[in-house]
Amino acid sequence: MNRGAANIGPMTIREPSLPPGWYPQNAGAITRFLESWKTRKPEPGETGFGTGRNDQGLAALSPHAGWYYSGAIAAAAFASLDSGAETLAILGGHLAAASPVLVATEDAFRTPLGLMEIDGELRDAFCSALSGTGASRSTGWMPDLYQDNTVEVLLPMARFFFPRARLLALRLPAVSSSCETGKILAELAGTLGRKLVVAGSTDLTHYGQNYGFSPRGQGEGALAWVREVNDRRFIEAVLSGDPRAVLDRAEGERSACSAGAALGVLGFVQNYVPGGNRTSAGRPVPKLLAYGTSADLDGGGVPGSFVGYAAIGWK
Repeated sequence: MNRGAANIGPMTIREPSLPPGWYPQNAGAITRFLESWKTRKPEPGETGFGTGRNDQGLAALSPHAGWYYSGAIAAAAFASLDSGAETLAILGGHLAAASPVLVATEDAFRTPLGLMEIDGELRDAFCSALSGTGASRSTGWMPDLYQDNTVEVLLPMARFFFPRARLLALRLPAVSSSCETGKILAELAGTLGRKLVVAGSTDLTHYGQNYGFSPRGQGEGALAWVREVNDRRFIEAVLSGDPRAVLDRAEGERSACSAGAALGVLGFVQNYVPGGNRTSAGRPVPKLLAYGTSADLDGGGVPGSFVGYAAIGWK
């Protein structure tokens, strides 16, 4: 599907492409949703949620389903990020392993809250770095020409929490080189003196008949297995900072649908230099901020299909 960019004077604008229902369609509804998040209490089965901004986070992992299902968890991720950032990079996914990195090449994205401009200097430097000759950087890149929810569904939230920041929008394949892509972002932030925060976009286990994955049958036992085993193992891999474990569990256990985004976040946080709380190894400290599933919002019992969601932050 065409990206729907429109020429407006010298600026190219990427228009929204998702149909209504993914996120609120006007500024008032978005503001009400995100303001109500501050006092939201978890549904049965959910964990986490805060009461406001943390303002110190360097990076976060966020879900990317429709806001009805995962918006509150995504808000927990975005609210943990440093609001003083000059640029926010959103790393999406839904790419085959052989895909190059996809880069939004327009000048701005249109959201219901207004335009969010692209950091052209950082984007151009990033594309040049990916076009380098090093073996670890041979994946290359292409313009992102396609409709995809992993970035777009998060843009109104990004514009709300970062009204003065610029944007870098990428999509990364679920391969080990995506960790190197995150490292490139960290290096460029230092070279350009850019105060950069990164949000990776992935959902967790897609369980049930809709997804062709039902190893524990149906009902409460299946939901408990997703919560306590399959999703937990992927979350633990991310918290451990081990890219190999993240990729192995995502692929072998079908516990994440856009693991490349998680790998990009790990590459970034493990190589970004500026301060914050650090472990003895000098790396940002990860924390599970919120967790839930789409089944938590279904009042009629465990549905035949459901998806897991987590917000993880690093500071």
